[in-house]
This record gives sequence, structure tokens and C-alpha cells, in this order.
Amino acid sequence: MQDEPTPTELIKAVADFLRNEITPVIKGHNGFKLRVGINALDLVTRQLALAEACDATEAARLKALLGADGSLMELNRALSEKIASGEVDLTTPGLAEHLWQTTMDKLAVDQPNYASYKREQET
Repeated sequence: MQDEPTPTELIKAVADFLRNEITPVIKGHNGFKLRVGINALDLVTRQLALAEACDATEAARLKALLGADGSLMELNRALSEKIASGEVDLTTPGLAEHLWQTTMDKLAVDQPNYASYKREQET
């Protein structure tokens, strides 16, 4: 196993090459498909950098909120069931904060240039 370059560095290098060297010479529908591919590489880079920590903090919040243990998927399913049954709602202590932070963490990976996300980051 190599230490350098990291998978993140490799993906970023490919995305930068495509963005800076190839995009200027590709036009039309192929140019669009190229930009989609570059965006996918950028998304994977953000996932590698952020998702593990975000998932861990989300799971910790869910465990505290639900008083239960389990995988992130199981905890989210349990929360969804409690919301659907009316057992918890936005008056439940910690729920609104959890939902807000989870949304912000997902936007950091999926849509970091989303205007409303950027505005919220500035506050």
C-alpha cells in the first residue's frame, strides 16, 4: 500500500486535469457530460474528506436523541418511525438541532456552493 498520493489527491488531480486541460477544448453535449463527470469526481472527493466524520457525529446525535444504539441506517429508520407515529416532533428536545446539523453536513458534501448553504456558513 502506498502512502502518497492519497485516493483524494488522485481524484482531485484527475478532476483538475479534466477541468483545466480538457474542458476548454470539448464543446456541446460532450462538454456537458464532461462537466457532469468532473462534478462527480468533486463530489467523491468531498465524500472522502467529510462523510466519515459527519456520519459519526450524526450517529452520536441519534443515539443521544433516541436513547438507543445501532447503525446509522437503523438509527435513522427508528427516528423516522418515531416521527411518523407522532412519538417525537419538533418540540422534542434536540430534534430540530439534529435535523438542521444533518442537513448542513449533507449540503457540505452534496452542494457546498448552494447559495443558502453558503449564507448559513457565514453566520
